[in-house]
Formats: sequence, C-alpha cells, structure tokens
Amino acid sequence: MEKLLCIGCGASIQTEDKAAVGYTPQSALEKGLETGELYCQRCFRLRHYNEITDVNISDDEFLKLLHEVGDSDALVVNVVDIFDFNGSVIPGLSRFVSGNDVLLVGNKKDILPKSVKDGKVTQWLTERAHEEGLRPVDVILTSAQNKYAIKELIERIGQLRKGRDVYVVGVTNVGKSTLINAIIQEITGDKDIITTSRFPGTTLDKIEIPLDDGSYIFDTPGIIHRHQMAHYLTAKDLKYISPKKEIKPKTYQLNPEQTLFLGGLARFDYVSGEKQGFTAYFDNNLQLHRTKLAGADAFYDKHVGTLLTPPASKDLAEFPKLIKHDFTITEKTDIVFSGLGWIRVSGIAKISAWAPEGVAVIKRKAII
Repeated sequence: MEKLLCIGCGASIQTEDKAAVGYTPQSALEKGLETGELYCQRCFRLRHYNEITDVNISDDEFLKLLHEVGDSDALVVNVVDIFDFNGSVIPGLSRFVSGNDVLLVGNKKDILPKSVKDGKVTQWLTERAHEEGLRPVDVILTSAQNKYAIKELIERIGQLRKGRDVYVVGVTNVGKSTLINAIIQEITGDKDIITTSRFPGTTLDKIEIPLDDGSYIFDTPGIIHRHQMAHYLTAKDLKYISPKKEIKPKTYQLNPEQTLFLGGLARFDYVSGEKQGFTAYFDNNLQLHRTKLAGADAFYDKHVGTLLTPPASKDLAEFPKLIKHDFTITEKTDIVFSGLGWIRVSGIAKISAWAPEGVAVIKRKAII
C-alpha cells in the first residue's frame, strides 16, 4: 500500500497514536481518501478552528529540528513551565541556538501563590536559565490558560525579532500550544496579521504561521522528557500533577525520622536535623500523609493504591518502584520531584526523597 501523506504538513498519515505526528481518526482517513483532501488531525484543526495541538516526536527528529533552528537567523521563543522548570528544560538548547536570541517565556504563572512577586520569579528563572547555559535576551511570565500577558508577549516578540522568523520551542506539557493559540486569537482578533485561511503546507516537523512582513512563526512539536512523572500515570491521574489553578502551600512541622507520602507517587523522609517546618507545593488535590520513618516501607506496601493514591490499585502493576535520593541541606532549598511539585526545606537537614524509577529528583535554590 502506498504511503499516505498529509497535504497540510507532509507527515505520514497514521491512525494508531493520537500524540504522534500524522495522526488522523480512521473515519477522517476514509473521508479524506474519498475527497482527495487528506489532512492529519493537527492540520485539520488548524485549518478549520485555528487551533494548534501539540504532537510528540522522537529525540532524533527533535535534534534535527534544533539543528535547523541553529542554522537559521531567528528569534527563539523557549516556553518553560514555571511549576516544573527542570522538567521543561530542553537539554543542550544553548548549543543549538548558539548565535540566535532567546526569549524565555515562563508559562503557568497563575499556578504560583499570588504572594509571589513577578520580579522575583523572573530573576529566579533567569538564574536557572544561566545554570543551563542559556542567556535569554528577556524573560516574560504568562499564563496561556488565562490569557495573562499575551499582548505584552506579542509586543516583545515584535520588538525582538527585527523582521526575522520566530521559532517557538518547548517540551511536552508546558502549555506551548495553548500559548500559540492565545497568540493567534489575540492577533486575529485585533488585525489581520495572520491570514487564517492560508496556514500553508509545511514539513512534518513544524507548522508555519505567516506574519504580515513575509516572516513566519514556526510552531515546533514538543520533545518528550522521559524523567517527568506524567509518563508513569494514567490519563485519569494526570490531574494530580498538572495544577489548573493557584496552588495552596501546606506547611508540616516535622521531627527527624518522620515521613511525608505524596499520595502513592513519591515520599519525603526527614532523616535528621532540628524540628522544623517543611512547605509542600503540589496540586491541591494530591493527598499528603505523615507517618514515622521507621515503619514507612511497610506503610507504603500496605496502603499504596488505597489510602495512598494515585496510583489506583488496578494500575500498580505498571507503576515503577520508588528509588531513594539522599540530600544534605544547608540553606533554603527546594527538593523537586520532576513534574509533580516540590518541598521547601528552610533549615539544616538530611533528607531522603523517593520517586518512581526514572523520575528525576533534584535540589535547587528555593523559588519562594
């Protein structure tokens, strides 16, 4: 059977994997073959609804795309998730974009407590970007979901691109597509900079959004970060790790040799130090349980899937075992469970943090 290609983006049409390039439902495939207009679902939604949906591509395809970005003279808009900065960093991005300007966009600003000032978050993101080798020309905070600071972002892109193309890059789950949809809505609502009827045919790895001066905004697919918690949960349980509204921090006074369970997903052991407060920043729906460190292993084995959820008992067979990470803390520090949230440690302490095998746990300078 001859290979079927999307006439919008050139991707090979497939009906198996909704998150992968070229997906189209079987019914749409049959209709497209009849009419001779065969589009993947992503292009179909773009053409008919001005909606961009994220797709996932392999690491090799993403590397090829980054090389293309590096070889062009463009403004790179790197979208990161403020709530999960470490899980949304693109490894080696600084090498690939070498000579190009990078505008860092911290999305999901609305998730942080309102008491946290924008200036502090911007400074914190700048410092973290520098640690990753990135030197952004500016940092802007937005909330794609709430349309926060979208106008300001568009204006800044206009100032910084200086007639050049714009590449929007980010890992999956950072809200990149929601952000681009908000930009399209903002622009087309005011003046006809983007001609919505002519999102053109493009290559399989990016979507071109024409601007009025002949340049383009290129939306690129998201790269998958293997160490994010999302890859180990069912679709139903993703709500526990993807906050949609402001998180309410919870502070626990812990003595040494006490443990906090983060549902059944992770565990925080206070091994030694003075009695002190630990502040947890997780989705408001995630239940935290305190117990003694001495019996924590048995407590987990007995209650995971019931008292300690997610994961649900029926999903336990697929859920990885928890792996221990040890930390010695000497200053205000966040212990971050990648893609889940973090616990702020204020005083001197020895900590063991447990997360599913494959999920990163790191310490960083406290964001709050």
